[in-house]
Amino acid sequence: MSSQSTNDDDKTAGSPDEGPWARRSFLKFVSGASAAVSALLVGIPLARAFVSPVLAKGPKDEWIKVADDTALLDIGVPIRRDFAVTQEDAWVESRTMNGVWLYTDDGDKFKAYNAHCTHLGCGYVHDPEHKIFFCPCHRGQFDIKTGKVLGGPPPRPLDELEVEVRDSAVYVKYKDFRLGVENKVEA
Repeated sequence: MSSQSTNDDDKTAGSPDEGPWARRSFLKFVSGASAAVSALLVGIPLARAFVSPVLAKGPKDEWIKVADDTALLDIGVPIRRDFAVTQEDAWVESRTMNGVWLYTDDGDKFKAYNAHCTHLGCGYVHDPEHKIFFCPCHRGQFDIKTGKVLGGPPPRPLDELEVEVRDSAVYVKYKDFRLGVENKVEA
């Protein structure tokens, strides 16, 4: 026991390797804490990038309000309604202008047409003199009531959209379709 006590007496009380924060244990702690903070700074955004598509928001309501009151819409006269749509693709947010043409014969039942010509997607206009829709790009002509092609190169009738009337407001389920093809295929 005497040999052990002499070894203990050799260590001085002021040695840096003693106490709860000895030099080596303190450096190990600082190194470990720095590594943990660095891992969090890199790991959290990385994990978020992989997990965010899984936790993405579901599809928004595709119904777009295009008229506040059906009583304010003219009967037998098509009306163009334009609206902006915000699209989010990962971290990129873009806005596009879209439009529909609304038509009613009786004020109760409505038809809505996508405002793009089915030929190449140009915007068409209402020709009140001939009571048709007219596409100025390639001289396409469409019937107002049915959307059928009356003349020109369009391969199919105007793309009719679903319409719903809620509390005297008109909502349209807007969709874009492939252009220049005979079949109506959603884009």
